[in-house]
Amino acid sequence: MGERKGLILIGAPGSGKGTQAKRLKDQFGLAHISTGDLLRAAVAAGSELGRKAKGYMDEGGLVPDSLVIDLLRLALDGPEAAAGFILDGFPRTLPQAEALDAAVAIDKVIDIQVPFSLIEERITGRRMSPSGHVYHVKYSPPKVEGVCDVTGEALYQRSDDTAEKVRSRLSKFEQETRPVIARYQSKGIVVAVDGVGEPDEVYARILAVL
Repeated sequence: MGERKGLILIGAPGSGKGTQAKRLKDQFGLAHISTGDLLRAAVAAGSELGRKAKGYMDEGGLVPDSLVIDLLRLALDGPEAAAGFILDGFPRTLPQAEALDAAVAIDKVIDIQVPFSLIEERITGRRMSPSGHVYHVKYSPPKVEGVCDVTGEALYQRSDDTAEKVRSRLSKFEQETRPVIARYQSKGIVVAVDGVGEPDEVYARILAVL
């Protein structure tokens, strides 16, 4: 992939961004940067930016984009990002994209496309065990319905995996993130990738466009 690359993986909730970002990280030695992880790490470390972020989070407010960008810059200056970086789940809004573009160069935006009906099926069918094992009622069911194969614990559905919550998140994606994709399309750096299929198939499609 040559010199340092800046990639954004963009897609609706449940499109598989995190899975694919991890594989790209492992294969190419890129930094996989999730702004949620950055915020949690900064708060845990008690850094100046972390203390500022915690102030907003404790009051139930959103952390300002400018603070998130400052955290991002710090991460991009680190040795892990020397070969390049993958942003996963950021930017979500146009102001975030504008702030990001002023801070770093983005080479390519990979738009993972999955029909909303399939995303809803993927997310609402997820079941978890208290110890973290994940199943799907259709695609990877447990041997005994409602019971974890490994621990025998009762499986549960996360509160944000209901159809109503999923539709709300998808609606937010349409309103807020669709314009971000359009912004990068106008720069000619968006590549659409079909996100339907096994993770291996989707990963092969991503590699083909890098």
